[in-house]
Amino acid sequence: MNIEENKVVSLTYELRVNDEKGEIVEKVEQQAPLTFLYGRGNLLPDFEANIDGLKKGDPFSFSLVPEKAYGQVSSEAIVDLPKNIFEIDGKIDESLVKIGNTIPMQDNSGNRLNGTVLEIADETVKMDFNHPLAGDTLHFKGEVAGVRNATEEEISHGHIHQGGGTHPCGGGESNPGEGNCNCGQ
Repeated sequence: MNIEENKVVSLTYELRVNDEKGEIVEKVEQQAPLTFLYGRGNLLPDFEANIDGLKKGDPFSFSLVPEKAYGQVSSEAIVDLPKNIFEIDGKIDESLVKIGNTIPMQDNSGNRLNGTVLEIADETVKMDFNHPLAGDTLHFKGEVAGVRNATEEEISHGHIHQGGGTHPCGGGESNPGEGNCNCGQ
C-alpha cells in the first residue's frame, strides 16, 4: 500500500540540521514512530511531498531549505512584552520567566505559540516567537514503518485515533472505529 491522501503513515527517521552530517535534533525510532494522517496538512507540505507514493519499508532521505520548512529567522517575531502580563497574584514566577525558558502563550486571536525568553528588563520581557528550527535547513533520513487505510472517523476528524493510546486532542482514549473520540469534531 502506497502513501497517498487519507492513509495513516508511520515513519522512523533522524532529523539533522544543515545537511546529512549535521547535528541530530530529533530521532524517531520503531517503538514510537511518527504516525499521522497523510494529506491533511498536519505536516510541512514539502515533507509530505517527499514521501508521497512510498510504501512500507521504503527508505527516504531529503532536505528542506528554511523557506520550505520553518522560514528564516524574523526580527518581527522578537518582541518586548510588558512584564506585568507574566504576573500571577501580583508576582512574577521567576522559575518560569527566566532567560532561555520557553513559555507557552497565546496571541490576540487565541492562537497558541511558544516564546523563548531572551532578556528580562525592569518593565519588559524580550521574547522570541520564531520556530526553534527557523533559519535551518532540515535533513530527514528514515524509513516508512507502516501505511494503512484511515478509518472514516479519522478522515472526518482530520487526524489519527490510535488504538489504546491517548487521543491527539487530549480527549481520552480512542480506538479506531469505536466512535468514542472526545475531540468535539
